[in-house]
Amino acid sequence: MLFRTARNVSRMIGIARTLARHDALFPLEELGFAPFAVWVARRMSRRRTGGRPGERLAKALEELGPSFIKLGQMLSTRPDLLGEQVAADLASLQDHLPPFDSAQARKIIADEMGAPLETLFSEFDDEPVAAASIAQVHFAVTTEGEEVAVKVLRPNIEAAFARDLDLLYWIAGLIHRLRPDFRRLKPIEVVRTFAESVQLEMDFRMEAAAASELGENFAGDPTFRVPRVDWQRTGRRMLTLERIRGIPVDEREALIEAGHDPTTILSHAAAAFFNQVFRDGFFHADQHPGNAFIDEEGTIVAVDFGIMGRLDYKTRLYLADMLMGFLSRDYDKVADVHFNAGFVPPHKSRAAFSQALRAIAEPIFDKPLHEVSIARLLGLLFQITERFEMETQPQLLLLQKTMLVTEGVGRKLNKDENMWSLARPLIEDWMRRHRSPPARALEAIRTVTETVERMPTILANLEQGLERLTRPREDVRIDHHAALWPVWIAIGMLAVAIFALAL
Repeated sequence: MLFRTARNVSRMIGIARTLARHDALFPLEELGFAPFAVWVARRMSRRRTGGRPGERLAKALEELGPSFIKLGQMLSTRPDLLGEQVAADLASLQDHLPPFDSAQARKIIADEMGAPLETLFSEFDDEPVAAASIAQVHFAVTTEGEEVAVKVLRPNIEAAFARDLDLLYWIAGLIHRLRPDFRRLKPIEVVRTFAESVQLEMDFRMEAAAASELGENFAGDPTFRVPRVDWQRTGRRMLTLERIRGIPVDEREALIEAGHDPTTILSHAAAAFFNQVFRDGFFHADQHPGNAFIDEEGTIVAVDFGIMGRLDYKTRLYLADMLMGFLSRDYDKVADVHFNAGFVPPHKSRAAFSQALRAIAEPIFDKPLHEVSIARLLGLLFQITERFEMETQPQLLLLQKTMLVTEGVGRKLNKDENMWSLARPLIEDWMRRHRSPPARALEAIRTVTETVERMPTILANLEQGLERLTRPREDVRIDHHAALWPVWIAIGMLAVAIFALAL
């Protein structure tokens, strides 16, 4: 423990010095964290960077390396932590690093597949087409003659991330103990979410599975597709996908020259995003312009599935209710949605929360329709979390970042159209099918069925707990029949609940 503390304090001083060189110590200063390290760093480093605070922080994180680039990208989803402008600046953080030697890439592939590279590919381009913090991509041709893109993990990247994650957990633990006012932001859970995301991203079998699942969800859809996974040439440290040829989705002029209609593409993109979020609850969470192309048929083709988001059914209902409430400017309804979901504590004023919602939404909805940004609205919503003690919802933060990027791409395709107005018929149809009285009745029946199916487990757990509580001791006599009253009360309450739902 002492060694870990000493190691992390030493690293914190080094990190603080890097931040100080870029005049980007403000996150540590605002947290009141590691004041000694901040004091030392400010006096030992010369500031050399201009620009906005978020731009300076982005440059510092790029210098700190892969883990901090990823951390900065995650923080871009947290305007409640750093402010809207800083979060927006971090959203443009470039995940580009110098490529590693192709000989290392060839060795990683051979070790992963347990076979010489030449037995897998008849051609392999030594010059990578992209190099990022976790991996780089090479074009190749399989021995069967199929053109593919091969993603190869950076050497030793797992150890580097493990060291940095240990530091982040240590920092989050200190913040949790020393700053109770920040506990509502769930610092440890935020780091855990980040760690899980990075660990999944470094296992390319998981990315292949994500690509396969997303592809199955859109099977038969002529407007959106996913490259085919070559499972025989995919492992933990390498991923092989069908090579895609197309025009980046944000290159409007090139798309028009190729005969594509940008408004049609925007409509397809809005539908694809809606279906991922609401229909499937599984969405591409890194949908920047470099990860989406338009092929010759006008189909949107997505790539890079390292960061994916999931939303359970209840969260999707909350989102749909909230979105429709905002679009209809019914702020009392939006407030009810938040209280009913338990995101705002019941002791807070619904009227005051509704007023706060109106204050952030009206300036946005007062703009021309094509300038309305639901992603910006969510960002502002997260900013009022402290006043109303709203708990952070990491899955919604990831969605908000994705929405922000998607809206940006939409504006490049057609600045006079709004993707949410294009998707509104889909939202309303989904609401009719999932929020109508018959749909609510079916949901109640499903809840009853699930409860009944869990009854044996519930009763077994009650019995085990009762057995521990009533285990005889030499100095105590227990009336076992009387001790059964918690079980009968639990069963009675459960029966009443099931009967009420059935009505």
